[in-house]
Amino acid sequence: MTKDQARPQSQTRGSTRELLRRLHPARAGALYALIVIVFTFQFLTSHDGLPSFLSVSNVRNLLDQSALDGMLVVSMTVLLITGNFDLSVGASAGFSGAVGLSVANHAGPVAGLLAAVFAGVCVGLLNGVVVQMVGVNSFITTLGMLTALEGALLVVTNGNTILAGSKAGTFGGLGTASWSVNRYLVIVIGVLCILWVAQWLYRRRLSEDVSGTPSVAAAVSFLGIGLVLIAVLTPGILGESRETWVMLGSVVLVSLVLRFTVVGRRAYAVGGSVEAARLSGINVTRYKIMPFVLVGVAAGIAGVMYAGKFGAVDPTALTSEELPVIAAAVLGGTSLFGGAGYVTKSVIGTLILVTLADGFGVTNLSANYQYLVQGGVIIAAASIYTVAGKQRFSKRKAVTSPTEDVVVTESEVTVEPQKVAR
Repeated sequence: MTKDQARPQSQTRGSTRELLRRLHPARAGALYALIVIVFTFQFLTSHDGLPSFLSVSNVRNLLDQSALDGMLVVSMTVLLITGNFDLSVGASAGFSGAVGLSVANHAGPVAGLLAAVFAGVCVGLLNGVVVQMVGVNSFITTLGMLTALEGALLVVTNGNTILAGSKAGTFGGLGTASWSVNRYLVIVIGVLCILWVAQWLYRRRLSEDVSGTPSVAAAVSFLGIGLVLIAVLTPGILGESRETWVMLGSVVLVSLVLRFTVVGRRAYAVGGSVEAARLSGINVTRYKIMPFVLVGVAAGIAGVMYAGKFGAVDPTALTSEELPVIAAAVLGGTSLFGGAGYVTKSVIGTLILVTLADGFGVTNLSANYQYLVQGGVIIAAASIYTVAGKQRFSKRKAVTSPTEDVVVTESEVTVEPQKVAR
């Protein structure tokens, strides 16, 4: 067999190994953990004669409860990838919601939406400038902003709950109205995704030159299997609230940007090594500040969602959501030190926390153990990702570092005559 014939086969084996590596529990542990938790609660409800945990109404409730935190965790993941975090994200969402609802009561829902997003952008921009331009640590900056926004929320609401008036119209029923999708269409799309991955693997095995990468195949595989499972197991789940669809849309959009654009690659580079990114010509200041602004935009939208869902904003709205958001990102394997993270896994982390809380209520388990179990799950997940990361680093170091010194003698060096340009 010639070298040219052996090379495609080695590339095929490498691509298949890469795909399987991405499905390894050390990398896709959040998804497997969610599956185990869901089916554990399903078994408990079936065993005790309780309503099914995977009933349409309960799964809708899970997604609905995850929508607000899911929106925030998408932007938080991007910020963590670049090496910073924001403790004021929950207070920023509550403050933006109060500002938006106050403006909407006087000028209508469109003006209220713009005002809420503008308030969130201002908070995020201020955080980014103080952290990057002034040089204050993001923990201190956002902790101070958290306290300031809690006070600002009390000022805006005057210590009372702001109710949606006739002009606000609860922002067009955002959070209460639903958009329906045909389940059979979803099943067809899921099956097509699975078939595409199957033929991709087959053609790779035959050493054919096919487009796509193992990461794309893994993403399409997860998408196809997920769509089929959702459509088959919960036939009525696809009539979801608007806020759920907004969350899902943001997940898809941000995931594509991070994975397949220059902006995404530069964000990972900045989080991995600031100095290396600067030497590569990347505008580090821009890529450090803009994620804070993105968090502000998400906070503004989340605040509007909250106001639209409940038709009111109270003085303590969303002021304690920063810890669940950061915990969900950690559950998804996002590094607190930057350079690593996936939006989809972070949202799965949000679903894990919401599922645990809901499962304790559905199965009538003691709420005294709820936070104990949640804390244990977070610590276990962080430990698994940390150990797996150290193992990958050790293997990479063992492969790249030479095992013995190579001595080149003068007789082994072949000197070719230089060609003189005429």
